[in-house]
Amino acid sequence: MGLSLTLFVADWKHLGALPVGDRIRALDEEYGKGEALCDDGTRPPAHAAAWCAEYDFRSTTGAFGPHARAGDAWDDMRPLVDASVREAMDAFLTGLIWDEDPAADPALSGGGGFFPPPADRRHPSVLVVCPPEALPGKVRAWTGVESRLDELREAFAAECAGWAGRPDTFEDFIALLREWGEVTTEAARRGWGLVGLP
Repeated sequence: MGLSLTLFVADWKHLGALPVGDRIRALDEEYGKGEALCDDGTRPPAHAAAWCAEYDFRSTTGAFGPHARAGDAWDDMRPLVDASVREAMDAFLTGLIWDEDPAADPALSGGGGFFPPPADRRHPSVLVVCPPEALPGKVRAWTGVESRLDELREAFAAECAGWAGRPDTFEDFIALLREWGEVTTEAARRGWGLVGLP
């Protein structure tokens, strides 16, 4: 069985006031399925905490696999993409679903120590860590590249179409990117960060 991904939009100030070892547990305790989605795609936690909300990816089943496959697809196709699109996509996807140097993934260090580091790489404590200060740049990158997503079609066809371990279709790939655009925009609007738990 693979990893799941529960992505939270969260207030770093609230989390930062908690001891490092309690931050993941605080998110876990607030997590509650079955709540109605808000217009921004987020789901308030069971107790309607004012400091976090779960983002519900509509194009996946809650598994981390589609996100990892999309990151791998980007890594494969990026050399074939126009430099201006490549730079914007790199800025947008880094630390979310792709890292040019996987060893530099902020989740490996618990977001520079904001969350506890994993005991080992096979059992991560967090899958995604994107602090609030990184989100305005991600939103700018997304805004610059969103209207140019169709330019990725040819590179996707050349490097990813039909390959096991890659998104099934270009449309699946783009749908997931749009959802990441939506959640980063919402988190930036709130001045919060993103954290993905397995």
